[in-house]
Amino acid sequence: MREEMTMSVSAIVEKDGRREIYVLFTESRRSAEGRLSDYRIIRSVGFTEEEAAGLEVYMRREKDTILRLAKNINVLDAFLKG
Repeated sequence: MREEMTMSVSAIVEKDGRREIYVLFTESRRSAEGRLSDYRIIRSVGFTEEEAAGLEVYMRREKDTILRLAKNINVLDAFLKG
């Protein structure tokens, strides 16, 4: 039986003069980190190349939802609530 995959979204961050959002996919002991600006998986542990490519497709398809989630993150509230 497979565990459910979860997705975490970062707040919008500034990196190298660009706004960026990072997306973390986790399932059991597997994880993959993606970058929304170019819909790329930049780090993967336990996912096959085919699965990582599927996550890239998912980020592209769900970009509006991911962006909306990132815009609603209040970093100070998240930090204080720990």
